[in-house]
Amino acid sequence: MFDAMIALVDYGMGNLRSVEKALIRVGGDVRIVGDAKSVLAADAVVLPGVGAFGDCMANLAKAGVVEAIRETIASKKPFLGICLGFQALLDTSEEAAGVRGLGIFSGSVPRFAVSGLKVPHMGWNELKIRKPGCPLLEGVADGSRVYFVHSYYCQPESASVVCGTTEYGIEFCSMLWSENVYATQFHPEKSQAVGLKMLENFVRIRKKTGDRMTRGQMNANRGQ
Repeated sequence: MFDAMIALVDYGMGNLRSVEKALIRVGGDVRIVGDAKSVLAADAVVLPGVGAFGDCMANLAKAGVVEAIRETIASKKPFLGICLGFQALLDTSEEAAGVRGLGIFSGSVPRFAVSGLKVPHMGWNELKIRKPGCPLLEGVADGSRVYFVHSYYCQPESASVVCGTTEYGIEFCSMLWSENVYATQFHPEKSQAVGLKMLENFVRIRKKTGDRMTRGQMNANRGQ
């Protein structure tokens, strides 16, 4: 079992090395893992991703980590989904009819259909903070610019989980936060100082949560 570790899930889709290097830069103890046992052993989990929704879900299933991800989230360990890793948290995507997502949050992933705008949405854009108090955004200013590369966007059914939005012809959910789950449509690892600050915050969240769980386990052992 790994100690005090952030698991970066390798399912064959994602710029793993960029995310790994960014997390290490901000002090994270990160390991690239590709099996359920290692995911469950971690103190926190990051699900990155670049590519197609259908392939994403097929590869997660093939790696045997679907239930491990669900169990990690249910156990209240910190979880961060990035780009496709955010989209996979919802129910369905227009990109892959009939393919079910992880279903952690009710919602869908439609394709941009805005006349006169290029798809994919690529480059820098503003993040508008819609849910103050998010630990991942500590020290991040409203209107900060972050980096996007995507043709589909997340549409959660509940407005209560929408932490940030961005304008690209429409206003779409570019960041989600619900308890221990954080997700960004943009790429923090490509968003320079702003993105590194978010990843630094995630490392801090992992440490606080890990310390709290350790104290809880020690107290439980004393009571036995």
